[in-house]
Amino acid sequence: MEDEQFKIGLSKKDGQLGFVFDRGGPREGAGRKGIGITKKISLTLTKDIWEEIDRECEERAISRSSFFRNIMESYYAAANKKDR
Repeated sequence: MEDEQFKIGLSKKDGQLGFVFDRGGPREGAGRKGIGITKKISLTLTKDIWEEIDRECEERAISRSSFFRNIMESYYAAANKKDR
């Protein structure tokens, strides 16, 4: 079996060690662009409400994040419309 060599370098972003690829591999700016800022929250609801949310998410084939994002965007869109 032949010895394979690889290079390790510093990440431009975080200063962490990572693999340096001669071809391919992760590239700066590659991949899906973010849709906003991610903030983790904790939400306490009853078991029944969580089951309703999960059922609705499954029916619509969306994630919980999308479900709550849609609710928040609709709320603020309606509030902004009302303020005009």
